[in-house]
Amino acid sequence: MVTAVSSRARAVAATVTDPELPMLTLADLGVLRSVSVQDGRVTVAITPTYTGCPAMDTMRDDLEHALLGAGYTDVEIRTVLDPAWSSDWISADGRRKLADAGIAPPGSAPRRASGPVPLTLPPPASRVACPHCGSLETEEQSRFSATACRALRRCRACLEPFEHVKEI
Repeated sequence: MVTAVSSRARAVAATVTDPELPMLTLADLGVLRSVSVQDGRVTVAITPTYTGCPAMDTMRDDLEHALLGAGYTDVEIRTVLDPAWSSDWISADGRRKLADAGIAPPGSAPRRASGPVPLTLPPPASRVACPHCGSLETEEQSRFSATACRALRRCRACLEPFEHVKEI
């Protein structure tokens, strides 16, 4: 049963932004899995975008700070690894925010069976639309950009560089 206290706690947690993509909230990114309140304790579950994501400590700290600042005195942040995060969990609003910030949102993630997620470096997506002009005539410049989950691309039409969130 979702109570008003749980709903309020979720609303607070949903305002916390991603430290690497600050135009997105953790809810937009799909890493905010659940928020519950029981006996005065707020428990938040988050899922990393990939194993070893260096932003997880900051996400935990930011969530705890936001909830303590909202008056909650007992806060627990849990990391949930199953199911593994997928770029498909980025909300439609989150995808729009990425594009508005000049970052190409990911396409559909590759489908996988349940169980461990194999670590692979698939070939780059061949048709990524430029977030500046919309052209599909883009090319990958570097498989890695500011973070491991983004690639650096360039548009052949408008010649602007841009980042692309990889499909995971």
